[in-house]
Amino acid sequence: MRLRTLPLSMAGVLLGILLAVADYKVDVWAAVLIVLTTVCLQILSNLSNELGDVLRGTDTEEREGPGYGLNTGEMTVGQMKVLIGVFVGLCIVFGVLMTWRAFGTLWDLTPILVLMLGAAAIAGAMKYTLGRNPYGYRAKGDIYVFLFFGLVAVLGAYFVCTQGVGLTWKHLLPAAGIGCFSVGVLNVNNIRDMKTDAANRVTVAIKLGEHRAKVYQTVLICLGWCLMIAFTLLCWPDWRHWLWVLTLPLYIVHLRGVWTRTGRALDPMLPLLVMSTFALSLLMGFGFCAFLFR
Repeated sequence: MRLRTLPLSMAGVLLGILLAVADYKVDVWAAVLIVLTTVCLQILSNLSNELGDVLRGTDTEEREGPGYGLNTGEMTVGQMKVLIGVFVGLCIVFGVLMTWRAFGTLWDLTPILVLMLGAAAIAGAMKYTLGRNPYGYRAKGDIYVFLFFGLVAVLGAYFVCTQGVGLTWKHLLPAAGIGCFSVGVLNVNNIRDMKTDAANRVTVAIKLGEHRAKVYQTVLICLGWCLMIAFTLLCWPDWRHWLWVLTLPLYIVHLRGVWTRTGRALDPMLPLLVMSTFALSLLMGFGFCAFLFR
C-alpha cells in the first residue's frame, strides 16, 4: 500500500480542514470522513499504479525503488485486482458518508457535485497507469497530482468542512503550494526511475533529462514556498501564522540531496519531502488555529 506516501495525501486535506477550523465551526465526523476518504484514494492510487506498471512490464528486477507485492511475487495479479476492488468500495462508502454528514443530504446540487468530483478522483487514481491509454505514461501525471493532491485536497476539504461557504481566491495559494510540493514527490520518483521507465514510459523527467529535471524540482520547491509566503502575508495578524517556516531546513536538505544523488540513492529524498510537506501543513494549519487555544 506504500504507506510512506500517505502523509502526502493527508497534508493537503489536513491543511484545508485546519484552515476551515480557523474560520468556522467544523463537524468533527465530517473531517474524519474526509481523511478516511483521502487515505483510501491514495492507497487505491498506489495499488493501481503497481498493477499497471507490472502489467506493462515497467517494474522489473532492475527497478531502483523498493519492491512491492506484485514485483516481489508475494501477490498475484488476481489478488491485487480484488484488493483494488475493495478500496474502490471503501472510497465510495466513505465518500458518500462524508458528503451526507457535511451537507445533510445527497440530493442537492452541491453534494451531487462533490460526489461527481469524488468519482473523478477514483477514476484518476486508477487511470494513472491502468487502462488502454494511462496518462502516467504520457507525461501527464504532474497535472493530475497538482490538481488532486493540491487544489482538490486543500480547497475540497475546506469546502466540505464549511458546507460550501467561505472559500476565497486566497485559498488557491496554499492549495497550489501543496500541489507544487506533491508534484515534487512525483518528480523525484521519476528521476530515480528514469533508467527503467525509459523503455516504455514517458515522464516529465525523461522529457527534460536528469539535469533539467532537477532544475524543475528546484523550481517546484521554491514556487511552493513563494505561494505559502504570499498566503501568510495576506493573512498576517499573528506571528504564529509563520510556524511552518520551521520546516525550511528539511526542504534545503531535500534539494541538496536531489542535486548530489542519482538513481537508487535518491530514494530517501521521497519520504523526506513527503514528511516535510506533512509537517509544513500541520504547522501552518495549527498556526492559523492558534487563537482557539488562548
